[in-house]
Amino acid sequence: MRDTTLCFLQKDNKLLLGMKKRGFGQGKYNGFGGKLQEGETIIQGVLRELKEECGIQVQEDNGEKKAELSFVFPHKPEFDQKVHVYIFKEWQNQPQESDEMQPQWFEFSKIPFDKMWKDDPYWLPRVLHGEELVGNFTFAEDGETIQEFKLKRKE
Repeated sequence: MRDTTLCFLQKDNKLLLGMKKRGFGQGKYNGFGGKLQEGETIIQGVLRELKEECGIQVQEDNGEKKAELSFVFPHKPEFDQKVHVYIFKEWQNQPQESDEMQPQWFEFSKIPFDKMWKDDPYWLPRVLHGEELVGNFTFAEDGETIQEFKLKRKE
C-alpha cells in the first residue's frame, strides 16, 4: 500500500476544495495531494502537491496532521493507499487553478459531500472539528460504494 497525501486549507468556517479535472477522482471535489515522489517525505509531498495543484505555499510547521486513512480497493489493488491528511490555517499566495484542480471555497455547512468521495462525510467533519482520526475504508467493485469501514480517534 503506497503512502499519499491529502491537504485542506481552512479559514474561519470555510474549507478550500478542488474540483479534480483529470486522473484518479476526476469530477469530484477533494483536498489537494497525491502520490509521493522518489525519496520524498510525507510533509515534503504535502508542500509540493499544494504548490503544484493550487499555487499555495505553506510552512511545514503551520500544518497539523489530522488523520491517517487506509483505502482498499480489492478489485483494483493498484489504487490501495494510506492517506496522510493535513489541515493548514496559514499560507501564502492565493489559490490558483491548475491543469489538475479548480479550487473553490465552501462554508462548512455547504461542503458538497454529494460531489465528493463517499467516505468523506464519515471523517472530514470530525477532522474539521479538531479530532485526530485513524481509519480503514474498503470499497466495492464499483470503486464508489463503501463495503466496510472502521474509524476511531487516534490514541
